[in-house]
Amino acid sequence: MTSLRLVVDINVLISAALVSTGAPARLVHLALAQHQLVFSQPTFDELRTRLYRPKFDRYLSLENRELLLHDFNASAHWVEVAEPGHYCRDRDDDKFIETALVANAAFLISGDKDLLEATAVPGGVHIVTAAQALEKLTASSAQNILTLQWKSP
Repeated sequence: MTSLRLVVDINVLISAALVSTGAPARLVHLALAQHQLVFSQPTFDELRTRLYRPKFDRYLSLENRELLLHDFNASAHWVEVAEPGHYCRDRDDDKFIETALVANAAFLISGDKDLLEATAVPGGVHIVTAAQALEKLTASSAQNILTLQWKSP
């Protein structure tokens, strides 16, 4: 299977860190195992800032947060982005779309309604939920396995 570049919004990454079951966690595990998570400095900075909010203290230790950031940083495909264009209602979300455009990402995965409803996105960026991405990626993986089986002697 071809490794795809995936931009994952912060809400999905934090959901995956907080709950080890469910679509966000399964998606992040699949992304890390078979694909490439993509970050730009602005998207990673947002992850860092949000992850260290006091409201997460009871769910994630400081050590676990540092490990998450380290692992995401080490495994990520990094891109440089300029000032993002205006793509959706919440200008703060435009950095995720810009990152996906620069990376030529297959998907921008989010639970944010502003991103999911963005209509001014150029370049064929597919903005989907974690469950939708998981369905598409696992279906694609299954299709590739079937193709390999048919080609095998």
